[in-house]
Amino acid sequence: MTETTGSTTDSVPEWEQRFRAPRVSLPDWAEDAPDRALFVSNATGTYELYSWDRATGEQRQVTDRPNGTTDGALTPDGEAIWWFDDTDGDEFGVWMRRPFPGGEGDAGAAGDEPATPGLEPSYPAGLAIGRDGTAVVGRSTDEDGTTVHVVRPGEAPVEIYRHRESAGVGDLSHDGTLIALEHTEHGDAMHSALRVVRPDGTAVAELDDTEGGTKELGLAVLGFAPVAGDTRLLVGHQRRGRWEPMIWDPVAGTETDLAIELPGDVGAEWYPDGSALLIEHGFEARSELWRYEPVAGDGTLVRVETPTGSVSGATARPDGTVEYLWSSAAEPPVVRSTTGAVVLDPPGAKAPRSVPVEDVWVEGPGGRVHALVQRPAAPAEGPFPTVFEIHGGPTWHDSDAFAGGPAAWVDHGYAVVRVNYRGSTGYGRAWTDALKHRIGLIELEDIAAVREWAVKSGLADPARLVLAGGSWGGYLTLLGLGTQPGDWAVGLAAVPVADYVTAYHDEMEALKAMDRTLLGGTPEEVPERFEASSPLTYVDAVRAPVYISAGVNDPRCPIRQVENYVDRLKDREAVHEVYRYDAGHGSLVVEERIKQVRLELDFAARHLGTPGPAGTDQTT
Repeated sequence: MTETTGSTTDSVPEWEQRFRAPRVSLPDWAEDAPDRALFVSNATGTYELYSWDRATGEQRQVTDRPNGTTDGALTPDGEAIWWFDDTDGDEFGVWMRRPFPGGEGDAGAAGDEPATPGLEPSYPAGLAIGRDGTAVVGRSTDEDGTTVHVVRPGEAPVEIYRHRESAGVGDLSHDGTLIALEHTEHGDAMHSALRVVRPDGTAVAELDDTEGGTKELGLAVLGFAPVAGDTRLLVGHQRRGRWEPMIWDPVAGTETDLAIELPGDVGAEWYPDGSALLIEHGFEARSELWRYEPVAGDGTLVRVETPTGSVSGATARPDGTVEYLWSSAAEPPVVRSTTGAVVLDPPGAKAPRSVPVEDVWVEGPGGRVHALVQRPAAPAEGPFPTVFEIHGGPTWHDSDAFAGGPAAWVDHGYAVVRVNYRGSTGYGRAWTDALKHRIGLIELEDIAAVREWAVKSGLADPARLVLAGGSWGGYLTLLGLGTQPGDWAVGLAAVPVADYVTAYHDEMEALKAMDRTLLGGTPEEVPERFEASSPLTYVDAVRAPVYISAGVNDPRCPIRQVENYVDRLKDREAVHEVYRYDAGHGSLVVEERIKQVRLELDFAARHLGTPGPAGTDQTT
């Protein structure tokens, strides 16, 4: 095993500029104080929380931690900010609270206090904050499973829910009398049921589309109506083969179907006065916004104009305008308003553009597979060295959105192919739920079909194919190198599952539940399935050089199972490099992320004979 570090030159390349350019998330605003907002930015070089007083324009950094902070929430009155305090990215910690204006002095120095005294550290499982200061806090631990607690100012926390299976806090009603929970007590971690309870834990109503776990239909909490005395709950359901919203009143016992006839998945949130819904529609890797009036109006859809690309977050403001975070593969992200204005424009250099994506549809063994392709500007014709950048999740999807990693490969002369394999979201429930029992192998069948197209079409050089990805994508990379050893010239796996049995025993409890759902049991109950889907099973067949990066504090793809895989590579003197870093499931530090991409670019260059990042040694 070797390790490389790389270096930069005086002239900063465009791919690095994309990572360093200041970015902001869509600002979240306090329900009863809409001029007070909270957002995430990388302005200091690390992703941290920032407050924004929209009335005065003042912005303040709220958190300042070596490995960054992204989980935060505002109280409804805008007087306080809650943020989650873990250790070096391990996702295990407690909620902290500070006054909105910030303390005197530097961020994190003054004003922070434990928000839930009496609750021990845990993995977070949802948070809802009421207008009277009451908070509903979800917790997950290996010992207790999921617990939910009501925390009132000055009082000891009261446990109102406990179950071994995964669950979470969905929302708290406007008046604080109803709590919506998502749970998987039936044992199917991919398809939640809903329960509404009082703050003392008394059950009000249950909504379960799984029929006790025998039917694979999920539900999701989208939010209570933001109006005093209104008990309506906006719910996502899968009854018609896709995600779409309906309105459930758990007190009245009524369900209102919404006739939103759009292809693809449909999500929704309330307008602030509860009279309409803001619809986010995702279809074939792109998204758009609509306004829908289910009660006051005639139920018609009115388009909220956005450019072609992806909306990764949207919110309706009290004045009826809509703010949204938009990007495309070619255009960097920006927070815009339907007024046409840029809502939040961070100072500093802007990220350079990249190239647009092309849509490709390939017939696969389970149906048509959608892939997104980016080609380098020069040379004009292929075949190109090609990176198959495989998304994580697995219940996620690649979209026409800006991404620094793929853009970096394109800058270095590679074509990039991103495959929305079976298991991906956005193509209907059947496509997502096809991922069962033969996990990993199913996705790789779809990737193989797109690989065959890429070679036959002249896009990809079959001798210079890179299989790469992070998290579930890193898992598929290692599994693909072992089960398709003749197809790939190089493998790049970031924070992967490498040894599935050890990963199961070491990972956080919520992921154990997901693995039991995906594989149909524990390693002791279905050992043959874990063996068939584990990269460690096929490690001796790996022929391509392998690069692995892993966070030593990762609770999702823990380090011990990665080391088991690396040890097997060492034993057979396989060509490999490993980079370990002091963080969790990825890094929130910009320079660390740049370093990791540089190492991947350099590794591929040395083994493929392609151009590498400036300042690195590309000799083998």
